[in-house]
Amino acid sequence: MWAPLAGAAVLQVGSWDEDLSDWARDETPVFGSESSAEDWGDGLRNAAVAGYAASVLATPSGEVDGDWFAAKARGAAVGVGAFGVTAGITSGLKSVTSRERPNGRDDESFPSGHASTAAVFDTLTVRNLQHIDLAPGTRTALEIGAGAITAGTAWARVEAGAHYPSDVLVGVALGNFMGAFFTEAFLGLEPGSRLALSAEPTRGGAALRWQLRF
Repeated sequence: MWAPLAGAAVLQVGSWDEDLSDWARDETPVFGSESSAEDWGDGLRNAAVAGYAASVLATPSGEVDGDWFAAKARGAAVGVGAFGVTAGITSGLKSVTSRERPNGRDDESFPSGHASTAAVFDTLTVRNLQHIDLAPGTRTALEIGAGAITAGTAWARVEAGAHYPSDVLVGVALGNFMGAFFTEAFLGLEPGSRLALSAEPTRGGAALRWQLRF
């Protein structure tokens, strides 16, 4: 989370953010054109969602019975929840900042929804991979692949003129944080873990409690 946030902060020096955006749109060094970058951004974001769904199914959950389906439903619910909160925060920040996109299409540039979506699902995927019996090399390759999907989605949005580099970096940071937080909070804690989250019924509603042990 901190690395992309630091990168976004550095880009605020002078006109680096705008200059890099202009160069990416003019040269389109990776995707060849703005329209191609737009298509790739959509496709890579969708690949992140599909990869997460596959990781949920592949994560061990015992015999295929009622408990198996309950475990899969719980895992999927965590992903939906993480995405929902990420999307809500992304939308809220867009409304508050009203930053115009580089291509002038609208004022919803900051932060990038594509980048935050890819990042949250890829982070969830990487967490799931830790619980799947894989050869170390295979796991590492899949983790690198997930990171490449996030990075590719983010850069595609810059080449498409839909976002400035700082927009996608903040989106990546937000998605990474939410993916990690929801995994630790709702899918059980490893021994010695410090984070816990619980919900308790109260009169007229419910109380959500977050605990950090130190």
